[in-house]
Amino acid sequence: MTLHAADFIARKGNKPITMLTAYTCPVARGIEAAGVPVILVGDTVGMVEMGFASTRDVTLEHMEYHIGAVRRGAPDTHIIGDLPYLTDTDPQTALASAQRLIAAGANSIKLEGPKAEVIRHLVDNGIAVVGHTGLTPQTATSFKKVGNTDAEAQRIVQEAKLIEASGAFMVVLEHIPYTLAGQITQALGIPTIGIGAGPECDGQVLVINDALGLGDYWPPFSKQYAHVSDTIVKVARDFTAEVETLEFPNNIIQFTGTGKR
Repeated sequence: MTLHAADFIARKGNKPITMLTAYTCPVARGIEAAGVPVILVGDTVGMVEMGFASTRDVTLEHMEYHIGAVRRGAPDTHIIGDLPYLTDTDPQTALASAQRLIAAGANSIKLEGPKAEVIRHLVDNGIAVVGHTGLTPQTATSFKKVGNTDAEAQRIVQEAKLIEASGAFMVVLEHIPYTLAGQITQALGIPTIGIGAGPECDGQVLVINDALGLGDYWPPFSKQYAHVSDTIVKVARDFTAEVETLEFPNNIIQFTGTGKR
């Protein structure tokens, strides 16, 4: 059963919210089978799947493609689609962009920063919105933790409150001090989803490639539950060895043509 904005708000303080990113159909299918209630199709796809140096290279067309693939794999899961860089510069542009992601299969959209006017316009037009403050990769100059000074911490608190007041139903807190995330979580009536923000958030999100150990670098606040990159190397080497020794395809069961092995 697909959860909606009100369902996630009802979980605040009652049941932690699990969120994973996904970018492909088979991965989304596995995440749905595991019972994860929400998938984020993030613009992180640009860096972890497409080889870009920044999320700023991701386009609406990229997001539409990946949201569609994830929707086909997870038809019954709430999907959040990221609005790419510069596609939410004003309320009208943001609405047109968001409508494209909803049409591609998203249930809600996420945008970075305290864009009160944009969030209000989207919500007024029936778009469910997830906010994002703390480290905001689309505009950040580095990936260092933010919110370590009193002034920075106060700015992030005010941004989170503004995001809520503008109508967002959830907010992502990225790479901020744990105590600050806890303070924000207590101050808001909507769920907070942490990524590198500690255990006091109402939920946690991980990039699926980080959780899988797929890649050659992972953020310090992530956890690798497997090391899929090592498996890929092993499979490729084993396949190469079998091809070169003519073991493959001679070692596989042939089809009879009747659909039976």
